[in-house]
Amino acid sequence: MIFGLLLGLGVAAALVLAASAFAMRSYNRFATRARGPHSSHLPAKAQDTPLDRLITPLIDAHPGCNGLANILGPKDAFAARSLSAAQAGRSLDLIYYIWRTDTAGKLMMADLLAAADRGVRVRLLLDDIAVQGFDLAFLGITQHPNIEVRLFNPVRNRGHLLRRGVEFILGLSRFNRRMHSKLWIADGHLAILGGRNIGDTYLGGPVTTKRLAHDADMILAGPLVAQAAEVFDQFWNLGLSLPLVTFWPSLRLNDARFRRRLSRATNGPLALRMRDASIAGRSADDLLTTPLRWIKDVTLLADPPEKALGQRHHRYLSDTIADMLAAARSEVILTTPYFVPGKDGLSLITGLGARGVRVKLLTNSLSTTDVAAVHAAYAHYRQPLLASGAALWEFSPMPSSDRGLRTRRGSTDRLHAKIFLIDGTHALVGSHNFDLRSAHLNIELGLLFHDRTLVAELAALFDLQTTPDMSFSVTLEQGALHWNPGEQGLRGKQRAEPGASIPRRLAAWAMAFLPHDWL
Repeated sequence: MIFGLLLGLGVAAALVLAASAFAMRSYNRFATRARGPHSSHLPAKAQDTPLDRLITPLIDAHPGCNGLANILGPKDAFAARSLSAAQAGRSLDLIYYIWRTDTAGKLMMADLLAAADRGVRVRLLLDDIAVQGFDLAFLGITQHPNIEVRLFNPVRNRGHLLRRGVEFILGLSRFNRRMHSKLWIADGHLAILGGRNIGDTYLGGPVTTKRLAHDADMILAGPLVAQAAEVFDQFWNLGLSLPLVTFWPSLRLNDARFRRRLSRATNGPLALRMRDASIAGRSADDLLTTPLRWIKDVTLLADPPEKALGQRHHRYLSDTIADMLAAARSEVILTTPYFVPGKDGLSLITGLGARGVRVKLLTNSLSTTDVAAVHAAYAHYRQPLLASGAALWEFSPMPSSDRGLRTRRGSTDRLHAKIFLIDGTHALVGSHNFDLRSAHLNIELGLLFHDRTLVAELAALFDLQTTPDMSFSVTLEQGALHWNPGEQGLRGKQRAEPGASIPRRLAAWAMAFLPHDWL
């Protein structure tokens, strides 16, 4: 009986492997035929566009430097993108993991259409994971002759849920690799990169938004923008980035009808209120150029395209992060929504404490995380982290009266920023979480820089986000974890994770028994 069962399992496994090989071969043939034409970024010029005329004099006045500014508020993040699109006259090259079709997402689509109508070439590369089911919205803009939308690592079956699921499972080893970078390049002169996706949650949409993602971006101007444009070209022309229109070869939308629907959405009261709250009374110069600090020590870090193919011939971004942490002398401050460092990452962090480096970590609590399975994996690392002397906070903000957010029990804001601060002098801001998915699977991007003023702004943000109104501190006392919330009614130590419902706690507890690092 046991032999028969093993034989049956072996046959089933062989059939699955054969089906996976056949599906992968079939997909590769399709992808080869579906690839779009090769294209390259349009180089920056001196005085051709309004954005050229804003940025070029500053570059000339600061030779050998790049201009940087933190974007820490969602309204500033929306305004920076919208105003740069309005000032662009040559090109917009964008990469995003998520682009919601909510109020903020549609306002951004309208900005792209307006730019394309002026003759701006728009290339939009989206990770496929969040586009599935929303193809028509993006087909509407890609029908414009100046706009092309490509999907990174897309599934072939678009309209059928079951076939799409089967395809994903059979090709899991490849489809599991996602484009997690966020990059916005205008006229080859200005870039915005960091942790924010496009959507109400990330850009401070209408008051109906259930959860606000607390995030961080950076504006970049100067010579490094050309390097960012080259990174964009690498992934745009990669064989895994396929034009959206190839999946719908016979479908044509009525352009006038699409524009009317988009206009109704972007001229409705919620959209107008959002745009007015973010941009009213502000110019592109106020937001895009005046805040820039021109510094020499800046490095653009990007995962190589080979990472998307499961290959490793060059360094990943995670290797640079490991080097940064290993070189720390006095203090490391980490903000990451997902903390699953693995054995090597944990050894690196605990080793810092052993040689006297202060470690401070802020991550999501169980009540705020949007991925309970990741939190279950993170839970394995809390005790050894605290035992090494690290200070730990879990993000769980109090309700904000001006936004009418819910209390800690239930849907609240969440942490989404990815910030690494070293010794008060160096920082890395980007899309890279301190987890195994960012380290080994996802394509990530970030800026590493040395500037005490910019770092101090980010350190002040960390201090704000770790106040009792924003986070719990977590401590280890006599071998047991204690959460220390500070709001009325929950003050004092607790042995269970505050703010999380009993079913959510039970689910996280059960998932903690799974092979968490692998998952």
